[in-house]
Amino acid sequence: MNAIDDLFIQLRSEGRKALMPFITAGDPDVEFTGELLGELARRGCHLCEIGIPYSDPVADGPVIQASYTRALEGRVRLHAILDMLGKVASQVATPLVTMVSYAIVYRQGLEQYADTARQRGIAGLIVPDLPAEEASALATVCKARDLSLIHLVTPTTPRDRAVRIAEASTGFLYYVSITGITGERTELPPELLENVNWLREQTDLPICIGFGISRPEHVRQLSPVADGLIVGSALVRRIATVGKKPRDQVVREVGDYVSTLLAALAE
Repeated sequence: MNAIDDLFIQLRSEGRKALMPFITAGDPDVEFTGELLGELARRGCHLCEIGIPYSDPVADGPVIQASYTRALEGRVRLHAILDMLGKVASQVATPLVTMVSYAIVYRQGLEQYADTARQRGIAGLIVPDLPAEEASALATVCKARDLSLIHLVTPTTPRDRAVRIAEASTGFLYYVSITGITGERTELPPELLENVNWLREQTDLPICIGFGISRPEHVRQLSPVADGLIVGSALVRRIATVGKKPRDQVVREVGDYVSTLLAALAE
């Protein structure tokens, strides 16, 4: 078991749920990303998901796509991101997970990427463009290094395939709440709770819900059925104000925002 397994065992024993913020590495630079991760950990976030910028992301909406573009235009490099994450991981207890395109992992080499991730204290990988059916090689590499390999299930995933994906996933299962791209929503699909309840009957893995979650009322609605909630675009949109606002003010505003979600989670 790695840090993700340990976290969910502890949370389940205490009847608590996880909040998992997503931010883009290198937006606007890796120093800011490191500072913000420290703030998110201090505020009480349970895991942090870090997007590795990529020119052709899968399923990301305009807010996160724009953050990737800003980071790439700033010439952020993978080694700088992983080095920064290593420093953060040594200072906080919050498990770190990278959201990374398989093209990046493949170009680095599966073993090299996994070795570096493990050495930097990263607890898991989400590779959204790698189908579970084609993930056996990376799964073997990750298992040997005690890295979780987290797969995604969507509302359109056939139920028999959802079961196979759950069987292939480790750490937790990422349930995509909506059909479409990432982004803030005012309302979530009415069938979401039913879908997650069905999936829970098929697996013992923790289920974390992402896409569209941005408000305390979303947290209150979903926390009874989820083990964790993932919030991305609402954070990335606030981070985009760096330059218009002082960096320390943006860090504080992001921290204040996640505190409202954590308060709703604790209700």
